[in-house]
Amino acid sequence: MRNKIIKTKSRNSVSTFILTMDSKKYTIQKTPFVVPTTDGKLIEEHFGNASHAGALSIAHMIAPAGWSEPFQTPEFDEYTYIIKGKKQFTIAGDVVVLEAGQSIKIEKDTRVQYANPFEEPCEYLAICLPAFSMDLVHREEETE
Repeated sequence: MRNKIIKTKSRNSVSTFILTMDSKKYTIQKTPFVVPTTDGKLIEEHFGNASHAGALSIAHMIAPAGWSEPFQTPEFDEYTYIIKGKKQFTIAGDVVVLEAGQSIKIEKDTRVQYANPFEEPCEYLAICLPAFSMDLVHREEETE
């Protein structure tokens, strides 16, 4: 890192500022933010609103067997890539199941439910654009 010293003068005083100049054009994420959950799902946000301010979010997730979320209609596009296992998506009435090596883009303002009704955990990456935010996800109330 380089520091740049800037001096400003006014009529009555001289101020000195030290600006830190970082020459690197990349960020390595070694300690993702682990989002607290109550449903057994692991969410490690590598980039996004919880870990870094930015335009998108990238999270590594593991959904346990039998897991599901309520329906939601997010104000962001969501891309999902399945690493291991299977994940079920109910999208505007269609039921779609993805397996390891497959991916999907779900466009913003689409009603969707995510679930893992299978016997094995599902490991996947989720990328949201703009970044995931509880204010933008619009989850529906769960009904029993």
